[in-house]
Amino acid sequence: MTTTVEPPEHVRATFGLREVNPVALGDWEGGWRLGDVVLSPVADHARAAWSAKTRENLRVDGLRLARPVRATDGRYVVSGWRCDTYMPGSPEPRHDEVVSVSLRLHKATATLDRPRFLSQPPVTPWLDVDVFVAADRAAWETVPLRTLRAAGAVIENSPDGRHSLDLIGQLSTLRKPVRTPAQLVHGDLFGTVLFAGAQTPALTDITPYWRPAAWAAGVIVVDALSWGGADEGLLERWADLPEWPQMLLRAVMFRLAVHVLHPRSTPEALPGLVRTADMVRFLL
Repeated sequence: MTTTVEPPEHVRATFGLREVNPVALGDWEGGWRLGDVVLSPVADHARAAWSAKTRENLRVDGLRLARPVRATDGRYVVSGWRCDTYMPGSPEPRHDEVVSVSLRLHKATATLDRPRFLSQPPVTPWLDVDVFVAADRAAWETVPLRTLRAAGAVIENSPDGRHSLDLIGQLSTLRKPVRTPAQLVHGDLFGTVLFAGAQTPALTDITPYWRPAAWAAGVIVVDALSWGGADEGLLERWADLPEWPQMLLRAVMFRLAVHVLHPRSTPEALPGLVRTADMVRFLL
């Protein structure tokens, strides 16, 4: 989520930032830096409050986490804005390091309970969060895309969209049951881990999913191969992860479903996904 609108004055005041001028950041999902903290617009209140509460006390080896800053009345979210400690750094194409971050993070989150909102189906009118919920379910449910059709989604009927849907259908026939248990994972680590030279990597948010930890690593690899310029060896270097080919298969189906559903998807994103799907098929 990005915005060019400054945090409202009453929001700044509620977080105790009345005398600090906001400076727009190029990342942090539309965040504005105010001294040592960042105010960011919130796409979903429940998820933002959950992430803040989780990051408040979570400790992860080899990872810096942005800690939430509560408002003066104790809230994590005020009028659609959250506040976090500022973390220096920017995303870099250090793909193996991001996968390693994922494994350490998910070792720490393995004991967390499943938030209730992760059990809720997508609903109309469709928001960004509903797109990702539906795409996630499409990769795992018996009949791909059944959930989103039941929710009344309008599925893209362009040549690009039809190609993506055909590919999802083909890949779904290659799925086999998986035994790795689901847990709380961050499902969008590619491009969100911040690096600053030799400093410990940093993370500003947690995007929650209830899936096996190896699936979250698979999403990173699929993204890195499709759009990040990663070498093909990335697939093999993490091949010892549980049920790796099946996790990659579901990760690429997930990204293809996002491509079909997201209103900001462009045809230029598909060739990379098609190429990655071919690599994954070769492993099955």
